[in-house]
Amino acid sequence: MSENKIGKCIIFSAPSGAGKTTIVHSLLKKNLGLEFSVSACSREPRGKEVDGEDYHFLGVEGFKEHIEKEAFIEWEEVYANNFYGTLKSAVDSIWEKGNTVVFDVDVIGGINMKKIFGDNARSIFIQPPSIEELENRLRKRSTETEDKIQLRMSKATEELSWWRYNESL
Repeated sequence: MSENKIGKCIIFSAPSGAGKTTIVHSLLKKNLGLEFSVSACSREPRGKEVDGEDYHFLGVEGFKEHIEKEAFIEWEEVYANNFYGTLKSAVDSIWEKGNTVVFDVDVIGGINMKKIFGDNARSIFIQPPSIEELENRLRKRSTETEDKIQLRMSKATEELSWWRYNESL
């Protein structure tokens, strides 16, 4: 991220399965000068995910190398050896075009990014209709093992407790 120029951004955060990605994709189709910041991650692609479109799939070692090079605006180890982060270069290229960056991140990432970007960012927290519906959505994806679903549900319960904090930023 260039220290000379910080542009505008919109940060969508929510527990996994709450619908933030669906909302973001809908907004991006409206030609409003918004551009999606593709996050980096250490995991393997799921289903039809495409490198550079859905995520930058770096692998664990590649992700750690980017950490050492200070290539991220922010990053987090969401689960053991499961890293997600925002590349400085991706954000800079969007701002250079004069567009507003749109982020789709987990709750802690959203809080951290709002602290980093301050008044240049709008933070939107998406709540699922219910915790039961959230679990149904994760199961309908058919991309996770039962253990991963339970891990995500545990994390979601914790993340939902952060919404008041997120709203105050």
